[in-house]
Amino acid sequence: MRIVCVGGGPAGLYFALLMKKLHPEHQVTVVERNRPYDTFGWGVVFSDQTMASMQVWDKESADEIQQAFNHWDDIEVLFKGTRQRTTGHGFVGIGRKKLLNILQARCEALGVELTFETEVESDLEYPDADLLIVSDGLNSKIRNKYAEIFEPDMAVRPNRYIWLGTNKLFDAFTFDFRKTDHGWFQAHIYKFDENTSTFIIETTEEAYQAHGLGEMDQQQSIDFCQDLFAETLDGSELMTNARHMRGSAWLNFTRLICGKWSHFNGNSHVVLMGDAAHTAHFAIGSGTKLAIDDAIELANQFNKAGHGKDSISDVLKVYEDIRRVDVARIQNAARNAMEWFEVVGQRYADTLPPEQFMYSMLTRSQRISHENLRLRDKDWLEGYEHWFAQLSGLEVKEKERCLPPMFTPYTLRGTTLANRIVVSPMAMYSATDGVLDDFHMVHLGARAMGGAGLIFAEMTCVSPDARITPGCLGLWNDKQIAGWKRFVDFAHANSNAKVGIQIGHAGRKGATKRAWDGIDQPLEEGAWPLFSASPLPYLKQSVVPKAMNRADMDRVKADFVAATKRAAETGADWLELHCAHGYLLSSFLSPLTNVRTDEYGGSHENMTRYPLEVFAAVREAWPENKPISVRLSCHDWAEGGNTPEDAAIYAQMFKDAGADLIDCSSGQVSKEEKPVYGRLFQTPFSDKIRNEIGIPTIAVGAISEADHANSIISAGRADLCAVARPHLADPSWALHEAAKIGLKSVAWPKQYMSAKAQYEANLDRAAAAK
Repeated sequence: MRIVCVGGGPAGLYFALLMKKLHPEHQVTVVERNRPYDTFGWGVVFSDQTMASMQVWDKESADEIQQAFNHWDDIEVLFKGTRQRTTGHGFVGIGRKKLLNILQARCEALGVELTFETEVESDLEYPDADLLIVSDGLNSKIRNKYAEIFEPDMAVRPNRYIWLGTNKLFDAFTFDFRKTDHGWFQAHIYKFDENTSTFIIETTEEAYQAHGLGEMDQQQSIDFCQDLFAETLDGSELMTNARHMRGSAWLNFTRLICGKWSHFNGNSHVVLMGDAAHTAHFAIGSGTKLAIDDAIELANQFNKAGHGKDSISDVLKVYEDIRRVDVARIQNAARNAMEWFEVVGQRYADTLPPEQFMYSMLTRSQRISHENLRLRDKDWLEGYEHWFAQLSGLEVKEKERCLPPMFTPYTLRGTTLANRIVVSPMAMYSATDGVLDDFHMVHLGARAMGGAGLIFAEMTCVSPDARITPGCLGLWNDKQIAGWKRFVDFAHANSNAKVGIQIGHAGRKGATKRAWDGIDQPLEEGAWPLFSASPLPYLKQSVVPKAMNRADMDRVKADFVAATKRAAETGADWLELHCAHGYLLSSFLSPLTNVRTDEYGGSHENMTRYPLEVFAAVREAWPENKPISVRLSCHDWAEGGNTPEDAAIYAQMFKDAGADLIDCSSGQVSKEEKPVYGRLFQTPFSDKIRNEIGIPTIAVGAISEADHANSIISAGRADLCAVARPHLADPSWALHEAAKIGLKSVAWPKQYMSAKAQYEANLDRAAAAK
């Protein structure tokens, strides 16, 4: 094949040398706009894993890179006068110029033609190319020429950064956070050769403008940064190699995703690689890794399919399918890390203690979990667990394993939970006339004995016409109080679990069949009239609800108060007001369901008027020493609906009204929703509300193992974790997860102690067999 790589960065050079090595008959050319030894930026980083792959694919260049790189395991965080360090992280740092020079020399040794100081304007300049690799970076001219085909999606991020260097050598990947009168600045620092360290400084647009950095020239910007980080630099100077840039040299990162990566132009197959195809923020140091991995995978597919021209089309399809998955995973992690730094001042730096700030920063990408930190640095993590346990009021003994965060107690008002695991409210649709009966006793009782700290039943309806289905629980009469009291007494007598009652009104989503008979489908007989904020049906075939008038509001508020008083009679420990998922109170909070033009619609203040009125009445009726949480839909996942920013506004209003905690869910407000699912996908909503609004939260959604819960709680992303479907599959989920992480101090019910020993022994045997 005739192969032309446009762009002489890591992607183009590495692919060129691999293809020439694998099949010397290929005629391979790399075309680069710069001179042979010109490069911008300082050091680059990639992981030990990428280095191991390079050893497999081209040992010669990998050996030379290995001799030139700097390897370090430690991360150090400088924050509020503290210096914290952890090890086991495995990074490789090398000067970008040195890396390119090694790859250039290896290309030449293999017979790759290198052409420098040549600007390529179009793919049509190489009509003889069978395969044209577009690896010319973010601003690729060829990709932009075929924008309708490649569908580049570019998002300019809000933070500003400047990429500098220094001759001070750092022996760890160092993060330094400095507060100014106008906001926080952070430095990302790492050594990449025997003389130099990269020194990237980042801040918000607001801080950048307030300090006048946009009006400064480069030297003035460098002087500002040098003064700000003088303590860390310890007399060393900051340097730039971007004198060619105008102005102060501060940049905004641009995130790139492409809808398609390849195209046949009539003569040549054109394929994107590296930063021309995708970008990932430097917060996790993944740009070079992605470029190298692209090159390896495309070469690998040619190796499998054959190096002939007739295989190109099929190879490119497989290459894109495989790489798109890994790139999406890395970009997702990079986005999480990037967003952490974008909000670090308003969300974390001013609120978290240094120990928790460090943990939050280490796990910012959500790729590094609690148990992964234990593998990396057991001593550091166990020291953190001791700190967290003491913060939770536990006495800990030095050098003894203590309870991890998810199993520490948590107190709100006069209620103390034995641990931080919550059984989510999950609709069972199995009540008769709203009564909690034998099914619920077995269902909820098993989960109370299964180790969770707080047990919620499904949404408990405040009146017969507040039900979702005829099978929903209720609290509108004395018989229902008795059913609830029976369970509350059982849980208190036979477990350490506390009991929560979530009260709510279905609104426009009421009078439907049980889920297994047709979820959300209207009842064909026995239906009841529906209320909502506005006369908008949930489904096209749903009943059109009546828009509530003042008389309706008064009656329903009275129902909530009466249900609250009945809940107090049951002896329950916790009350939750359901303002989520498109039910009645939620319907007032979303512009998708509230189109009123009176004092209950339009602005945030108007839309919360009635839900806050109900909350105030409920709070007054509920015992002062017991907590009330509010469940919110923190994202409608639909165009024109609420976003996390709206949810934060509502959370502040409920906090001001006396709410003790926000239960952060999302969706189910509109059937037009398009949620982005994934592991812990709703935790960011909890993180935002907890740390920006300053109110405790429950995280929910795709939390399925102890590692998830410990990571969330340790990092301060939530105070409690609600687990739903895993608790349906395993009533003793909390006890089993404790055993899986080797925690044998968590008590099981006395009746089940023999099973505890056997369960733990079987886990030990399985681990030994591995």
